[in-house]
Amino acid sequence: MTARPDRPVLDGLDDLDELVFDDPVGHALRGPHAHLARRHGAALAYAPEVAAFAAVPGAPTGADWADLGRLHGAGAFVEVFIASAAPPSSWARELDLAGFQMVATAATPVVAADPAVEVLGPADVPEMLDLAARTRPGPFFVRTIEMGTYVGIREAGVLVAMAGERVRPPGATEISAVCTAPEARGRGLASRVVLDVATRIRARGDQPFLHVVDGNPARHVYERLGFEVRRPVRFRGYRVPS
Repeated sequence: MTARPDRPVLDGLDDLDELVFDDPVGHALRGPHAHLARRHGAALAYAPEVAAFAAVPGAPTGADWADLGRLHGAGAFVEVFIASAAPPSSWARELDLAGFQMVATAATPVVAADPAVEVLGPADVPEMLDLAARTRPGPFFVRTIEMGTYVGIREAGVLVAMAGERVRPPGATEISAVCTAPEARGRGLASRVVLDVATRIRARGDQPFLHVVDGNPARHVYERLGFEVRRPVRFRGYRVPS
């Protein structure tokens, strides 16, 4: 795999619009992932079988939240990911987790092609869903694979590790679904698939980034791979009023 040269990241974020990182879902759904979006007014969301994330404008009005409610339906759960804007008080908050947004730096290695890492396709989705269900790396659905490239490692023909591309705003791509089967942990498989995905992202000129829940030991793995915290975030979700 041939990758573009390393470039500084945290010191050079002005190369990218900072707003892309503050609202990656909205920028993705209005840009590279527009083909995966559904819309009502200014409210946007991924198709249900792709991802659970939704977005409203940066300074949303009551009408924007009403559009988001109509897009999902009364009583539905809506995950606004890391958006900081709060809906009207009639929307019950049901998810509020602290976390961190991390970006790759010049210290994140660009790796050669790993012969044990394979690109996963539609035929692999049942195995990917099973691995995600056993390891709980975050939301993963039957069409999540359409968001980007996913890779995995097999042992004795069984998928034991994977990672891939999720939210893709212009100029950046999120690494997600990083997981390793319990019986295969402790051998660096997660690091191998993360670096493979990060190298692929850089090869097309995008900036790799990811999110991690506060307290997840994976944060230390990402730091060893050269990722650094850009900012703390909160993952939030709400119930549409009925």
